[in-house]
Amino acid sequence: YQMGVKELLGLDKLAKLATTVQKIGGLRAALKQRYLMDVTRTGTLVGEDKFGNKYFEDNSYFMPRNRWVVYPDRVWLDYDATQVAPEWHRWLHHISDETPTTNPPKNEKWVLTHEENSSIFPDKKYTPYATGRTKIQGWKPQ
Repeated sequence: YQMGVKELLGLDKLAKLATTVQKIGGLRAALKQRYLMDVTRTGTLVGEDKFGNKYFEDNSYFMPRNRWVVYPDRVWLDYDATQVAPEWHRWLHHISDETPTTNPPKNEKWVLTHEENSSIFPDKKYTPYATGRTKIQGWKPQ
């Protein structure tokens, strides 16, 4: 294997970085993506769900890493797995190769609509009430 001048000096890597930054939408958008996702990569937009998540695919990456989700700006760093709709979960984890946009799932009447985990919000948090006396009594100074 012979290395060319570009590979020897690393210019091919710089060219790939420049095209990636251009595809993302500029240096500012690339830095934002790097901050939010810890990676700088581009792919083909496959679809979007009702929560505003965008789903991408790039088959030049190895199998488990070639599909990813980009959460909307409104969640910023407060994202978790419950914000991904179940039909997109199937596609993200390679359970199915068909996206919900090409093959929408059949919703039965008994299926509940998906909601994200809301336990971080104090007004929506589930707090059970106690019917008995608490085992530990807090100290109340006189």
